[in-house]
Amino acid sequence: MKILLDFAAAHLLRNYEGVCNRLHGHNWKVEVMVVATKLDDVGMGMDFKVIKDATRELIGKLDHRNLNDIPPFDEINPTAENISEYLYSELSNTLNVDGIKVSAVTLWETDRASVTYTED
Repeated sequence: MKILLDFAAAHLLRNYEGVCNRLHGHNWKVEVMVVATKLDDVGMGMDFKVIKDATRELIGKLDHRNLNDIPPFDEINPTAENISEYLYSELSNTLNVDGIKVSAVTLWETDRASVTYTED
């Protein structure tokens, strides 16, 4: 199961030598992959709506914000890698149940640049 949502947010990279150390924004895309090892009585692993709702709620906390101002990115650098790891961890806490597991989160910074975080 895979869903794709998006949000807009600004950030800057601390201790980075380059233009990304200045405040700038992205229209981020979030791709969430969930795997199932068993299906329910309807024949689903997990309803897409459940995955989308959990992801929307989480990225709603980031949408139209300066990521450097909100936890945990007020303490850690809001790199695409750290954001992807954060999304993976938070969604795993919400979605993982017996037989269902967040497998990977891919975060697209642009249409040509993405990172994928997984613990598989």
